[in-house]
Amino acid sequence: MDQAFIRNFSIIAHIDHGKSTLADRLLEYTKTISARDMQEQVLDSMDLERERGITIKLQPAQMIYRADDGHDYHLNLIDTPGHVDFTYEVSRSLAACEGALLVVDSTQGIQAQTLANVYLALEEDLQLIPVVNKVDLPSADPEGTARQIQQVLGLPMEDVVYASGKAGIGTREVLEAVVKRIPPPRGSTGAPLRALIFDSKYDSYKGVIAYVRVVDGAVRTNQRLRLLATGTHVEALELGVFKPARLAQEELLTGEVGYIATGLKNVREVRVGDTVTEDADTTAAALPGYRTIKPMVFAGLYPAESNDFPLLRDALDKLKLNDASLMFQPENSVALGPGFRCGFLGLLHMEVVQERLEREYDLNLLITAPGVEYQVTLTNGTTVRVDNPADMPPSQSIEAMEEPWMEITVISPSRYIGAVMDLVVNRRGEYRAMEYMEHTGDGAVAEGADARVLLRYRLPLSEMLVDFYDELKSRTQGYASLDYTFCESRTAPLVKLDILLNGLPVDALSMITHADEAAREGRRLVERLQGLIPRQMFDVPIQAAIGGKVVARETIRAVRKNVLAKCYGGDISRKRKLLEKQAEGKKRMKRVGSVEIPQEAFMAVLRLRD
Repeated sequence: MDQAFIRNFSIIAHIDHGKSTLADRLLEYTKTISARDMQEQVLDSMDLERERGITIKLQPAQMIYRADDGHDYHLNLIDTPGHVDFTYEVSRSLAACEGALLVVDSTQGIQAQTLANVYLALEEDLQLIPVVNKVDLPSADPEGTARQIQQVLGLPMEDVVYASGKAGIGTREVLEAVVKRIPPPRGSTGAPLRALIFDSKYDSYKGVIAYVRVVDGAVRTNQRLRLLATGTHVEALELGVFKPARLAQEELLTGEVGYIATGLKNVREVRVGDTVTEDADTTAAALPGYRTIKPMVFAGLYPAESNDFPLLRDALDKLKLNDASLMFQPENSVALGPGFRCGFLGLLHMEVVQERLEREYDLNLLITAPGVEYQVTLTNGTTVRVDNPADMPPSQSIEAMEEPWMEITVISPSRYIGAVMDLVVNRRGEYRAMEYMEHTGDGAVAEGADARVLLRYRLPLSEMLVDFYDELKSRTQGYASLDYTFCESRTAPLVKLDILLNGLPVDALSMITHADEAAREGRRLVERLQGLIPRQMFDVPIQAAIGGKVVARETIRAVRKNVLAKCYGGDISRKRKLLEKQAEGKKRMKRVGSVEIPQEAFMAVLRLRD
């Protein structure tokens, strides 16, 4: 295919702005998918994506479109997620494209994630096509949304395409805009092969399948290839394009997007961002890769049965291939046995990984309460990073601790400004800026209950982990949107809060918290655990301690058996003898008895603020 007739683009949008529905209409209009096979959210192939109504995995699809100029164009669409936790997935899609459709809901206007996605696209120097979606709804304000795009993003109103993914309005205009405004791929057809791996998947029969964008040269079936980053030598057992199902063909040319089946069984040998070259070419230079992803949330994943540890390890290895942002390393917990310490992009990412492991690999898992990574400076001058409370050095050897702070952007109707400010200030947030996003026709700021305001704050990541997003949605009746990025690390008075069960510390329930909140959170947590941990045949004390000081205690009372039920009278010494015998048995049981802790107890930290 001639490069001049290839267009590589993605669709970026805030969550629930109609991105997947618009993609359905493009596939339908170009007859890429027959009417018989058509279904809603066709590119969202996972059940989890359909249930939650979100896109989790990027999915390519090639469409052939005959434009008004009479030429057939190959349009390679690379779908992207919309949730803030999957910003890395979006950046991977954009790196393989020359342009992007920026979809904005005409009933909601620009949201926080819309701004974040625009910045990502500008970093990649992409051509943006603004699309105002859902124009058929009664509450739609297409002109106002277009004016907002021009004022906030600087994209001219005359460039806006009006569409409705649900009703099929504007589909042809979107395709024409892609053909006319997005430049063809740059690259040399005569140069040695260089292809960028932007995603990958494991197949039981074909091994690791690399999703690639051919930047220079061409790749053919059975060709010997080399992966530059790992030095791995592979053979292209099969290659082809996405329709959106995989369709095999003999070669992939410059500018095309497709897949290469490598036959590799070790999932670690194919890295996202790596460069594929010809095996014989020893002078090839690596393509610019992706930025290194930094996990922000950490939690422990443990199999409910210790015998399933090898299965969990294999499942994480395979999932890592589909999710390059997942980080994990083995660890051993006194309470839970062998498991893995995993790093995630956010809480939604953590939930998605847990559900995928349980559904796709039939595992029964326990997950500990999430935490963040702290930078600890010791008295001897060395610095260590701690993401697990169990690895926290003794308090007497700590000179200072730093916690990560985030730059957050909240977009909300102005009538909720007070509620948003109160929420953020109560979470140790710092005000940075506020600006009204709406303007009248003469350029004046439009103020009022329905005017939307952009608020910028700085906030500790640990304060966002638990229920910040849910609380924000609740206080603004669902109208506010949130985006956040890491900005800096700051010194803070942090302490380790230990939970002792029956006198023994439970490492999986420990947490690192602010000194001012430690005693209060300790009391809340032991009260929660008292109601969650089953009663035993002996009294079980639950204690919260900071260092050697116990700051809270509750007791789970023993299940009592009435040993006097058969005593209908007689001397009191007989009853006393039975009670003393029972008490002696409970003491012995307490020394050797073990307490079973349910999964709900490990997640009790998530509901401390309820």
